[in-house]
Amino acid sequence: MESKQHLYLVDGSAYIFRAYHRLPPLTNPLGVPVGAVYGYTTMLWRLADDLNKAEGPTHLAVILDASGKSFRNEIYPEYKANRPPPPEDLKPQFPLIRDATRAFSLPCIEEPGLEADDLIASYARAACERGWDVTIVSSDKDLMQLVGPHAGGRIEMLDTMKNQRIEEPEVEEKFGVPPTLVGDVLALMGDAVDNVPGIRGIGPKTATKLIQEHGSLEAALAAAPGMKPSKLRDNLIEHAEMARLSRVLVALKEDCALPVPLDDFKLGEIPPAPLTAFLEEHGFTSLLKRLDGGRGSPERKTQLNPAKPVTAGAAQAADGARQPLPDMSAVDRSAYACVQTLDDLDQWIARAFAARVVAFDTETSALDAMRAELVGISLATGPNQACYIPLAHGGTDMFAEKPQQIDRAAALARLKPLLESDAVLKIGQNAKYDLNVMARYGIAVAPLDDTMVMSFDLDAGRGEDGIGGGHGMDELAARHLGHTTLAFKDVCGTGKKAIPFGEVPLDRATEYAGEDADVTWRLHALLRPRLSSEGATRVYERVDRPLVPVVAQMERHGIKVDRERLASLSATFAAEIAKLEGEIHTLAGQEFTIGSPKQLGEILFDKLGYKGGKKGKTGQYSTDQSVLERLAGEGAEMATKVLEWRQLSKLRSTYTEALQAAINPDTGRVHTSYSLVGAQTGRLSSTEPNLQNIPIRTELGRQIRDAFVAEPGNVILAADYSQIELRLAAHMADVPALKEAFAEGQDIHARTALEMFGEVNRDTRGRAKTINFAILYGISRWGLAGRLGVSSDEAQAMIDRYFERFPGIRAYIHSTLESVRTNGYSETLFGRKCWFPRIGSSNPNERMGSERAAINAPIQGTSADIIKRAMVRMMPALEAAGLGHVRMLLQVHDELVFELPEGDVAAASDVIRNVMAGAAQPAVTLSIPLGVEIGTGPSWGAAH
Repeated sequence: MESKQHLYLVDGSAYIFRAYHRLPPLTNPLGVPVGAVYGYTTMLWRLADDLNKAEGPTHLAVILDASGKSFRNEIYPEYKANRPPPPEDLKPQFPLIRDATRAFSLPCIEEPGLEADDLIASYARAACERGWDVTIVSSDKDLMQLVGPHAGGRIEMLDTMKNQRIEEPEVEEKFGVPPTLVGDVLALMGDAVDNVPGIRGIGPKTATKLIQEHGSLEAALAAAPGMKPSKLRDNLIEHAEMARLSRVLVALKEDCALPVPLDDFKLGEIPPAPLTAFLEEHGFTSLLKRLDGGRGSPERKTQLNPAKPVTAGAAQAADGARQPLPDMSAVDRSAYACVQTLDDLDQWIARAFAARVVAFDTETSALDAMRAELVGISLATGPNQACYIPLAHGGTDMFAEKPQQIDRAAALARLKPLLESDAVLKIGQNAKYDLNVMARYGIAVAPLDDTMVMSFDLDAGRGEDGIGGGHGMDELAARHLGHTTLAFKDVCGTGKKAIPFGEVPLDRATEYAGEDADVTWRLHALLRPRLSSEGATRVYERVDRPLVPVVAQMERHGIKVDRERLASLSATFAAEIAKLEGEIHTLAGQEFTIGSPKQLGEILFDKLGYKGGKKGKTGQYSTDQSVLERLAGEGAEMATKVLEWRQLSKLRSTYTEALQAAINPDTGRVHTSYSLVGAQTGRLSSTEPNLQNIPIRTELGRQIRDAFVAEPGNVILAADYSQIELRLAAHMADVPALKEAFAEGQDIHARTALEMFGEVNRDTRGRAKTINFAILYGISRWGLAGRLGVSSDEAQAMIDRYFERFPGIRAYIHSTLESVRTNGYSETLFGRKCWFPRIGSSNPNERMGSERAAINAPIQGTSADIIKRAMVRMMPALEAAGLGHVRMLLQVHDELVFELPEGDVAAASDVIRNVMAGAAQPAVTLSIPLGVEIGTGPSWGAAH
């Protein structure tokens, strides 16, 4: 008797289009488009890697759509008539995708006149008749008709993008009916994509309800004449034949002749030779590395828990005609050394000096670099040439046994010359953290390369998350090296059983820490050559790399916060919050939890009867900011008070309370953490605590800024670029009227009001200001209408008038979008690339969101580059003027905040203004001046 077999049928056509729409343009060494080919190959590889662990498939085949019409076009000539032809750059990739499938030594099945779904259905049925189980790798709704038991086997589906198995319960959850009735629902609702007509006016919910009530399509059609008069009844009667035709179109043909016997689908090991030849031909060097780097061919060695898909950035960055990764052996954690004597440490230091390049990493007792104790240091001079130097291991109990390790002070004294030597390049991953840790022990690490920053400068925005798919070491190792790193929780545990790193046994600690340095060294070997070949050297070397130690120093400086003032503000806010709660409960006629959207929605719309309430998928009313603002505008007093309550509650929890907790007990100051890779456009972001989102336009926000104070005898100086994004827009779009206004120091919003409306008053200037900024963010007519409180037609008329008066802005927007659609990225004046993989998405929301971001990215990114250049130049300029004691404390978007003696304000102001105004030069010469506004005072709030 034949043992139980399990057939996997891959819907290859779905893979192709997923791959194409997720990746930006990519060409192979011969210039042939291969973006979809790369994505398809990666997805198929992952599937082949994972399936055996999941359920042990015995047979597998990829099913594709053959080009041309199917038998359904003979039944209904308009079938799929609305589908646009494939994109021009996708057409030449179809045969290469077939080559990719065969390179894996997998069957690639297609048949003229049949769709992939029909072949899948026929193979699935034939397999079940032989007693096999079948998994269809797809999320296609039409194929859900097949799910369930058949003959001697079962059919299920697998959506690899969601890592979800689809069986009868999942089908019923989606359609409200079992798989056998899915075709009836589809026939009623139709399909706009395939041009299946269905019945006009019937959507998914109505279709499901009709089939649930009547049991089948024919029963629903037969019951129509007896229904109460309605448009639905009329449509069911009038378009009954169209529904029956649709039922034929959505039915899967399950008796096709099988072009290749099922037995030919039997899985074996994947021979590496054909796959190697294919990857080499198309320049897929990172996949070649994955094949040859010790992991071998994709022999299904990992669990079915897919990592993030290879991002568009990784695809285009790692492949095509690029310098390949140097030959390296696979990561071998057993090769790492644990350095426990000074003699051994001296040998590693000598090796690092000889290599001239060393990766290093610190292991600490906490995530906060300003409070963490140094537990150990790891070094790497090449692949698998890594060591870990434990410095503070052992239990916290005074009687706990301590392992042999070098005295920390002695080890650091030996390491200091190496880490500070100009002759040896140090490589770090998120090196800013390590710089701050080492600085607290009197070591100034330099010179430095940072692989996290390199990755960001190469691949910002390429990933599905919009910021490059992540630039952490674990993600980069998986993406570029095909290696899964040890997780911190794997060595330290989680929850109540978690232990500090200093209590991890030395053998395990050496594996973890050594791997950090080893992988960082390998990433540097990959990413460094890409900087020059992909045009990222300028922004890395002139903007971001020199910024790392500058930002680290700012974090160490921190800023003083007046705890008593914060406590007083917090108490005031608490009293006002309590008062508002009482007023809101009085208006509601009962007590309820104001912070509960569900309870608030029921009070507003059910009990008080306000109009316009809308329920979401969860069944509860939306009570977000826009809803409450609309109600407040209509005179709803409760909505106004809830908005005030929310603002005060947020300010209290996020700032007046959290900032007190964030004060470092050793310094009495707050030390924020800046991320150089947190915003796609290159702007710095601030966390723990976030000091960049404190509201400035409200009195309450200004009161919070008043709590940021200078030390006695000092003042706070705030230097802010004036309307820098509008100035850059005037330069980049070449708008004479705006450039003239800036050159003459005019009020730019008044000038815009004059150009737009022919007069300047408070109303027209306010509208002009809104329009000036909104246009640069690619706002729609509806978005502008909402901001100005006018109709969408009025808003469109304003946008049209703006473009008439400033045609350069329209030309800039058009050329920027065309460039991004062609290249996949925008570029700042300093060469920073910002990738937009969804710019060609078939999803309108994704596409339009990408377009709006793409319009603003070159301007906002250039602004970020300029202030970063100013930060890098600032301290050398101040030191040259004898003002080295001035401290740069904060960067908040277009503003720099300093602390300095009151007597140095005049001299420092001149230096700061000159550095900021000239920060673009000599790399970029602007046709407009950069205005800088400077204010001083005892607090940050007073400096504005």
